[in-house]
Amino acid sequence: MTHPFHIVDVFAEQVYAGNPLAVVTDADDITSETMQRIAAEINYSETTFIHTRPEADGGYRVRIFTPAREIAFAGHPILGTAWVIRQHVAASAADPVRLNLAVGQVPVSFEKMENGSETAWFLAPPVTPGAHCTREAMASALGISPDDIDPASPIQQMTAGVSAMIVPVHGLDALRRCMLNLDAYAPLLAQGFPPLIYLFSRETHQPHNDLCVRFFFEAHGVREDPATGNGAAFLGAYLMEHGVFGKTDLSLRIEQGYEVRRPSLILLRSREVNGAREIFVGGGVVATLRGELL
Repeated sequence: MTHPFHIVDVFAEQVYAGNPLAVVTDADDITSETMQRIAAEINYSETTFIHTRPEADGGYRVRIFTPAREIAFAGHPILGTAWVIRQHVAASAADPVRLNLAVGQVPVSFEKMENGSETAWFLAPPVTPGAHCTREAMASALGISPDDIDPASPIQQMTAGVSAMIVPVHGLDALRRCMLNLDAYAPLLAQGFPPLIYLFSRETHQPHNDLCVRFFFEAHGVREDPATGNGAAFLGAYLMEHGVFGKTDLSLRIEQGYEVRRPSLILLRSREVNGAREIFVGGGVVATLRGELL
């Protein structure tokens, strides 16, 4: 079988912005070991692999790999992969497009916006709040002062297939000065806290946005994500859990990627339905490149 691939920018409002993603189609005969090697070769934060035909439940089997490991759930790969399925695998696919991931089936819908652009949305799987850690320990790992971390809400682990630490900081200056130091983070790692850090500030670069965020993760060293969909889902659950905006029904614009020169826009909607939380994460998808694996 041949193996076409597509490069798309997710959470992008224009080409060469947002978070780049490689999507390999017709991946039925690619072994797990080879998938991992391909992901390491491409070296994006994630690469996805789509099986050719939908499974019995109508969902397309999709696997997600970082350069270092396979993961169960990640936001921008979900949106970018669903877009590729809709454009290049099954043009007649019903809306929503359903992805069968290790974390379960995730539907992706598409919405025309007022400006004529199209936004892809996924409904996040249930997010579980976890343990808290101290401002002092996290500040040491990030190279900032404990006073740079907002004490109004906690530093908390959130989990949906993968886990990340949500860290509220005071303003853009504190956000700019953050950098994850894995050696300094080692005591927190020993306590079971994941080396994935999602920081947010209520001060923004653009006045029409609501939050500015950064996301650091470990993959053969520390990397920074230009746009993080699963982090936005974690953040949505966190904001609802702690009443940060004083309500549970939210519609927020989240900016990211300014420090790595890839400005990104993530849309977040949350609501409570019959006592259960529903969190939707959305963004634009822009195609940049296509080819075939040799």
